[in-house]
Formats: sequence, C-alpha cells, structure tokens
Amino acid sequence: MADRRVSVVTGGALGIGGAISRRLAAAGDLVVLNDIDAEAAARTAAAITADGGEVRTVAGDVVEDATVTEIAESVRALGRIDVLVNNVGDFRPAAKSFQDSTPEQWQRLYELNLLHVFKLTHALLPTMIEQGSGSVVNNSTVEAFRGIPQHPVYSAFNAGVSAFTRSLAVAVGRHGVRVNAIAPDLANTEQTPVAWMRRGYDEGLEHTWVPLARFGEPDDYAAVVAFLASDDARFVTGHTIPVDGGTLAASGWFVRADDQGWTNRPHRA
Repeated sequence: MADRRVSVVTGGALGIGGAISRRLAAAGDLVVLNDIDAEAAARTAAAITADGGEVRTVAGDVVEDATVTEIAESVRALGRIDVLVNNVGDFRPAAKSFQDSTPEQWQRLYELNLLHVFKLTHALLPTMIEQGSGSVVNNSTVEAFRGIPQHPVYSAFNAGVSAFTRSLAVAVGRHGVRVNAIAPDLANTEQTPVAWMRRGYDEGLEHTWVPLARFGEPDDYAAVVAFLASDDARFVTGHTIPVDGGTLAASGWFVRADDQGWTNRPHRA
C-alpha cells in the first residue's frame, strides 16, 4: 500500500465521476468509489477490476453524515488518503425562475453542491495534513463565473466551491496539501446528454456555440482532474480550471426573440 495512492471519488460511478474513477484506477490508484446509485457503482467497480485496477465502493448519498463516516472509515482502514475528488453536484431541483424557487430547493442545492464538500474534506483533510501530502480536487462549474438566469442558487453555491478552494489552498499549502477545482461546461453525460443540451436547436452549429466546436466527453474533464491530482501539478494550488471548450471565454446569455426565456444556444432564426 505504501507505493499506491488512495483516491476517493464521490459520485464516482457515471459521467465525469465515472471517468475520473476509471482514469485514476488505470494510473494505479486504489479508488474508493462513492455513489448514491449502488448498481452503477458496482458496474463501474467491476469494469475497473476487469481492467486490472483496484477499487472499493461506498454506496450512499454523500450529503448524509452516515455516508461521510463510511467513506472516512474506509480511508482509515487503508491507512492513507492521497487524492480527494469532491465530484458530486447538480443543478436540480430546478425552478423556472428564482422567484418560483423554494427554500426547500435551496437547501437541497446547498447540500448537493457545497455542504458535502465541507463535510468530506473536513473528515479526510487531517490525514493528509498528518501525512504532509495530499491533493483535493473539487467540481465547480463555469456558471460560478458567469450569470445563469434560471439557476442563480446553483451558481451561487458553486461560486462558494471555488471560493472554498482558494481559501483552503492558502491555509493548508504549508502542510503539503494542494486544493484545486475544475469548472466544467457542456458535458455529454447521463445527467446532461447532448440531445438534452440541444433540445431542438440545429446540429452542425456547435462551432458558433463552443469554440472547440464539440461537446465535452467525460474523459475530457477526468484528464484535467488527473493532472491536478498528479505531481505534474505540484506547484498549482488554489485555482479553478475551466474545462469548457472555450465557452466561458466566448459565452453570453440572450433573451429569446420570442421572449420565451433565455438562450445561449445557436439556432437558425
């Protein structure tokens, strides 16, 4: 175990999280894979094992204290923690506008996007500090850096993720612990498939929407997480890296011509 990193990935079964779990395992890490979907976690774990990797699964909702405790106990049993990827996040439950949203929705969005990042990092950080080494990689969003008219609460909590990333990095750097984040956009996953993102807008116009002229695939994001967790990023801390094909650089939201909401998607008028 001394020469093998231990990496924890929350929401590690599908989409970006699944790609992160597979990439870290393929690089030789022992992956502690947490996911609320026990069946999906088992499938991803089986695929990792079939490819020669090593994985432990912890099924459960990471916003629940019992799940955080179980992850921490798994890490304690392994004797170390080298990488923590706080990947879980969601823009749902969603409302058509802020004025239509409810405090119950805000609370759930807080738990899904920010609170669990605090809880799990708080549980595992002392071991990293004791070791004198470790890397935390959080999953924020480009919406933390631009206005998104229909999801202001989601945007606010993810801005909190990036602020937490910066501040914690300053606090723990002297202990050999680095803290960074990625900010994805337009990820083609089970949660946000390409067909859903287009929703009736014309194909073939991706170049007017995304400077790199395509949607992101899960491994596009996982590759950046793996870099931030690696020794190649040994002098990088406190940053949120947009992984967005250039949309943050070029983006803009526009009221639709028919006044039926907002769009940042290209279409032939």
